[in-house]
Amino acid sequence: MEKVNVGIIGGGRIGLLHAANMLQSAHYSLKRITDIYTEHLAGTVYEKEATISTNPDDIFNDPNIDAIFICSSTDTHVDFIKKAARSGKHIFCEKPISFNIDATREALKVVEEEGVHFQVGFNRRYDKHFRKVCDTVREGKIGTPHVIKITSRDPEAPPEEYIQRSGGMFMDMTIHDFDMVRYLAGSEVVDVTVKAANLVHPKFARHNDVDTAIITLTFADGSLAVIDNSRQAVYGYDQRIEVFGDLGAVSAENEGNTTVRISTKDSIAVEHPKYFFLDRYKEAYIEEINDFALAITEGKSLTCSGVDGLHAEELALAARRSWQEKRTISLAELKPVHN
Repeated sequence: MEKVNVGIIGGGRIGLLHAANMLQSAHYSLKRITDIYTEHLAGTVYEKEATISTNPDDIFNDPNIDAIFICSSTDTHVDFIKKAARSGKHIFCEKPISFNIDATREALKVVEEEGVHFQVGFNRRYDKHFRKVCDTVREGKIGTPHVIKITSRDPEAPPEEYIQRSGGMFMDMTIHDFDMVRYLAGSEVVDVTVKAANLVHPKFARHNDVDTAIITLTFADGSLAVIDNSRQAVYGYDQRIEVFGDLGAVSAENEGNTTVRISTKDSIAVEHPKYFFLDRYKEAYIEEINDFALAITEGKSLTCSGVDGLHAEELALAARRSWQEKRTISLAELKPVHN
């Protein structure tokens, strides 16, 4: 099997997650990892398998590297995307592409000009449960979709340091749900309306952010979607979706550690949902990088492209504006104006 030679920029949690999955994959050969800090990699399996350095140019300039995984902080993404594309490397970039829509469009233009593959890390598209829901909708088994409902709640609030640089809940957390709603709908969003609050912790308000939201979206075909978010669900990582149509409905419930259900005269008990996204989407992370490899080696169509990343960012920006301006935001307001 042809292997993709990879360099990873960013040796933090998500970069090393991808690195670990690559070391177990028949599709990849991990060649380099770069990060501004490398002390935590000393003596690890990553140091044994790949060359470690602090200079990303080591990856861009390596003629043996076919693809680059960009897992660094969001403010570095656009520059790295352009450099990777111009060096002829295929690109996998964690979400969001950037915090600025115009900068994202500019990066995607360079990618298109250079003709390299570009995939965004919306791993939930590769979850077997959510993919089954999408396939069911595409096959027409529930008829024409009328309402999509997504519940996405984190088990606990992130540290304040993370909140400061996250880009806000809509860009950091809800962006996954914005991508999922497009994946399920088969139609594009035309407007976004948000009601949001600070109910979990005052540290969000200190950084002009929210921790609880109800988001309503209208699609071009007239169908509707509702997303509810919270930064803290004390019972675990709450991830549920439903698509309701004129012929029926399809849904995916939370995934527990087991499917055991205990029924007695006093109660019926099931497992809590899995507690963290790394557990809940463990298989999805493996599927998404293998999908990317097959796009490179076999010409398979990408399941999640740079354009998908751009649209999710547009929805995140519209949501933030709706919250700030207390009104419905049309997506047409975000489109570039050409004279």
